[in-house]
Amino acid sequence: MVLAAAGGAATWAAFPGAVGVDGVWPAAVVGVCALVLATRGRRARSGFGLGLVFGLAFLVPHLAWSGTYVGVLPWVALATACAGFYALLGALMPSLQRLPAGWSVLAVTGGWVATEAARARVPFGGFPWGRLAFSQVDSPAAGWAAVGGAPLVSAVVAAAGTLLALAVLRAGAVVRAGRRGALRTPVAPALSAVVPALVAVLVLAAGTLVPRPAAPEAGTAQVAAVQGNVPRPGLDFNAERRAVLDNHVQATLEYAGQVQAGTEPASDLVLWPENASDIDPYLDDQARQDIEATARAVGAPLLVGAVLEGPGEYLSNAGLVVTPAQGLGGAATEPGRSYVKRRPAPFGEYIPYRDFFRLFSDKVDLVARDFLPGTKGGVVVMDGIRVGDVICFEVAFDDLVRDSVRSGAQMLVVQTNNATFGYSDEAVQQLAMSRLRAIETGRAVVQISTVGVSSIIAPDGAAPVRTELFTQDVLSGQVPLRTSQTLATRLGPVPEALLAAGVLTPLVAAARRRARRR
Repeated sequence: MVLAAAGGAATWAAFPGAVGVDGVWPAAVVGVCALVLATRGRRARSGFGLGLVFGLAFLVPHLAWSGTYVGVLPWVALATACAGFYALLGALMPSLQRLPAGWSVLAVTGGWVATEAARARVPFGGFPWGRLAFSQVDSPAAGWAAVGGAPLVSAVVAAAGTLLALAVLRAGAVVRAGRRGALRTPVAPALSAVVPALVAVLVLAAGTLVPRPAAPEAGTAQVAAVQGNVPRPGLDFNAERRAVLDNHVQATLEYAGQVQAGTEPASDLVLWPENASDIDPYLDDQARQDIEATARAVGAPLLVGAVLEGPGEYLSNAGLVVTPAQGLGGAATEPGRSYVKRRPAPFGEYIPYRDFFRLFSDKVDLVARDFLPGTKGGVVVMDGIRVGDVICFEVAFDDLVRDSVRSGAQMLVVQTNNATFGYSDEAVQQLAMSRLRAIETGRAVVQISTVGVSSIIAPDGAAPVRTELFTQDVLSGQVPLRTSQTLATRLGPVPEALLAAGVLTPLVAAARRRARRR
């Protein structure tokens, strides 16, 4: 149990914010290794408990940001629900490890990918936060994202951890045999222990051989990303929505003044974050006038993160393209002028089974009105540039990001609002996801937040310039526009399906044994 808990803590340490700004990526390999060792030789019931211990030790600290301003219960409930998936994986681990070494590595790796795939889909549309891949953006393994996406990166880490566990077990057997005097020559047994560890290193390092092209293929775009800030951290940012809108208008107008003075280059497009205008500009004349005047002042199309009234009693979380010539006209209806978030966050933007969950916490009523999901793809057109719009937590979902790129996005923007999570690790964890998506898709990514952390990310995942939390700032830079598809975006969900199928190895092995007996 101590080993399982240590493995969970090590996995947490691999992610940004836990130990240092960007985390300690090798700790994820150690975490997988610890769970493999802890469950080896156990029964399924014991494995279930050990997997749960691992999951809680990992996810309770990793998801601590989810309890910011709303209390312990929602945080612990979310962490426990996600930890349940690792409990199921732990229950399978003993049987997966009874296979011959090579098949065992394949089966455990497949089990890990299948666990993350399930967690990304159920319940309520899934919650993929905390996938192994999202801890590896600074590791050699990150290069594999361009081949098989986030699932392949997770698989490489899981395979390396399983191989490391095999090396530990064989090294222990060599030591015990030496103590008994049962070794005629130590060379072959020692090699049997070293080889799995060496293979683990090679599997991780091979990611550096995958090309990460970053050169422009359709020219470049000068981008300005405006982080307007909020009056203060917390849940009441929404109650001060006029001040938040004014902050973004003011920061953009100051930037426009710098452009006119020649101290900043003119931008091809200007990006605002999610919730920059929680006042529906179609219903509020002052909000509309301020936004349209800002687009005219900066002389470039402006992508505005806005909350819109409707349809009906519901709300929509949208990105609207406002142009200097047309203003907001047509943004709600013209193709390429708007995007509505396709996957609203459960318990953040809508409450499933509201009456039931109110029995446990009245915090559900902080979400007074539910958001409805959009139905159209995430590409907007800004001055001829096709921009893939990804809103907040959508960056964690493979299919949404991939669909934007396959629909012709030449760059990506992640509009997000981190004000609700205070000074927690949520923002840097999200930035790591955006960086991995850049490598996976071969696209520059601009992550723009109301309060930070914001960054302009190169197609190779580099993010040298980042804003600080709860400051007003404008990031300005040139990004390459790219059109080619990586193997990952071309293959889509195929790598995940093939890798997850590895967990079925014991069933295949059993069927083969039965066939031989017959």
